[in-house]
Amino acid sequence: PKKHRKGGQSSVRFARLREEKRHNYLRKVAELANQHFISNDKPNVAGLVLAGNAAFKNELSETEILDKRLGPVICAVVDVSYGGENGLNEAITLAAEALTNVKFVAEKKLVSKFFEEIALDTGMIVFGVDDSMRALEMGAVETMMLFEDLQITRYVVKNSIKGTTKTLYLNPQQEKNSKHFKDPETGNDYDVVSEDPLGEWLCHNFQNYGAQIEFITDKSQEGFQFVKGFGGIGGFLRYKVEIADHHENEGAGGDDFDPESDFI
Repeated sequence: PKKHRKGGQSSVRFARLREEKRHNYLRKVAELANQHFISNDKPNVAGLVLAGNAAFKNELSETEILDKRLGPVICAVVDVSYGGENGLNEAITLAAEALTNVKFVAEKKLVSKFFEEIALDTGMIVFGVDDSMRALEMGAVETMMLFEDLQITRYVVKNSIKGTTKTLYLNPQQEKNSKHFKDPETGNDYDVVSEDPLGEWLCHNFQNYGAQIEFITDKSQEGFQFVKGFGGIGGFLRYKVEIADHHENEGAGGDDFDPESDFI
């Protein structure tokens, strides 16, 4: 009886210790989430996925330790069978639909704001390849909106006789036209110094201009309208700029771009 009573006390003590460790871990996770996902008094992420086994993830979402401002951005709570990197990959797979919905909501909000700026004629947006790239080079673009499958190639060509270089932005149809690769005065061919998909080039260089990039799909109504009507490239300016109203390249706004009918 004495041993049994002592063993029973040990069992209760171990259970209490486990519960304390669990609570401490829960507190640690919640505090780290508050630290990393809240900045400037608001969530700095569009969505959060809580993943784990058993009920721990549910306790995390319900605990008062987790900042209440994070509640609205929890987009999925999923069960995973593994820990570490395998568990992370499993969570991403299970939450794929929820994450896609978060992206569409953010995309709709961003593109709608872009359309609103056009309707208000604020002068604080830019669109089309030529104007967008000019504004970027001036350091005036705060956020660049880019179609994820933009079919534009950035060429740097050199006039070997004059020793000058210039940058071309060509769509697949324009690339087939040899006139873009010849000096209009002499008819001599330009030397191609570099050739990069514009989207890829921007991903490597946007930070050099102090800009951010937001990728847009054509799967939402707003995204499709941005891609079809505005060439799939544009952005928000940090200040108004005067951009020369001329285009060396045809179709800079997209194959079907019509400024009269495509404006919102």
